[in-house]
Amino acid sequence: MNENRAGLGYQDFEEIRTKHIFYIDKTDFIREWWENADKVTLITRPRRFGKTLNMSMTECFFSKKYEGRGELFEGLSIWEEQSPDGEYPYRKLQGTFPVIFLSFANVGLTQVETDLSTSSSGRELQISSRQWRNFCRRRVLRCQLMRGLHSTS
Repeated sequence: MNENRAGLGYQDFEEIRTKHIFYIDKTDFIREWWENADKVTLITRPRRFGKTLNMSMTECFFSKKYEGRGELFEGLSIWEEQSPDGEYPYRKLQGTFPVIFLSFANVGLTQVETDLSTSSSGRELQISSRQWRNFCRRRVLRCQLMRGLHSTS
C-alpha cells in the first residue's frame, strides 16, 4: 500500500517523498524559476509558508548530490512536463548542477524574543540585532572561503 500520510513540520523534500508524506505539488516553481532566467531571486513569505521546503525541493531537483534520484519527482508536474516533440526536458536537468544550500530555519532567535519581552527600551534588541548581522557576515565569509577552496582544487 502506497498511501500518503499527513504530516506537519517537514522541511526536507527527500524525507517527505521517501516516507510518503502528503505533499502538495509545488514543482511548477522550478519550471517558472528556470524559464524566467532571473539574475537574482528573492523569496519572501511569512513564517511557516514553506520557504525551506521549496528550497529543499529545488536542491533535490538540481543538485549533483541527487543525480539519478528522479524517483523523488515521479508523479509531480515537473517530471511529467512533456515538450511537443515528446521529450521530457526537465528530466534532463535533474541532478546536473552543483548546489550550495543554506538555511537559517533552525537558527534560533530565542534571545531576541527574550529581550523583547524583558526590555522596554529596546537596547537589548539592538545588541541582538548586531549579533545577528555579525553571525550572518561570518557565515557568508565562510561560504565564500569554501567556494574559493573548491574552485581552486
